[in-house]
Amino acid sequence: MKTSTINVILTDDHAVVRSGLRRLLEQNEDINVVAEAESGEQAYQLFSDMMPDVLVMDMSMPGIGGLEALRRILAKYNTAKIIIFSMHENATFATQALTAGAVGYVTKSGDANDLITAVRTAAQGKSYLSPEMAQKIALQSMTGDDNPAQRLTVREFEVFRLLAEGRVTEEVAKILNIGQKTAANYQTMLKQKLDVSSPVELVRLAIKHGVIEG
Repeated sequence: MKTSTINVILTDDHAVVRSGLRRLLEQNEDINVVAEAESGEQAYQLFSDMMPDVLVMDMSMPGIGGLEALRRILAKYNTAKIIIFSMHENATFATQALTAGAVGYVTKSGDANDLITAVRTAAQGKSYLSPEMAQKIALQSMTGDDNPAQRLTVREFEVFRLLAEGRVTEEVAKILNIGQKTAANYQTMLKQKLDVSSPVELVRLAIKHGVIEG
């Protein structure tokens, strides 16, 4: 009995990564890559046009990035099945992605079969976490690691990440398609929530918790 084909869109800003993922996934008869996107904006457009079974998306990309693209797609298509495939091996990123509505989180450094399993699991309407990430999240919750970034909403986390990367509020507003006043309000709120008073402290906190690299 032939199983039904799972149609997948791949999103990553590196063509080499997309090419490797396509080869990996299409070695399996039940998986078909129908399109590739190089940005969150393009992923949103392609998803609307093609309505794939599963969207595999990187988190850190130029422009709106994976988390914001995830948020926008799910706001319009609440049954979308999106897997975040990321280089971030940090429980904070995985928790944010799952909170935002991702059905899976797979690290790029993990076993290649993790992604294949994640795609099949997502297509069945279930969630998938790569084993090492599931362990990290469990350990973090058990040790009560006080990471203030965990308490942020998805939108707050994206603003935090962009500010920590050195973006000014005008850039944040443009990337996230929000008003400059709204971006400035987020910045003020973040300082209170994270208990930081300067951009330097904000960057230090982001590095400490692996939100950006030092």
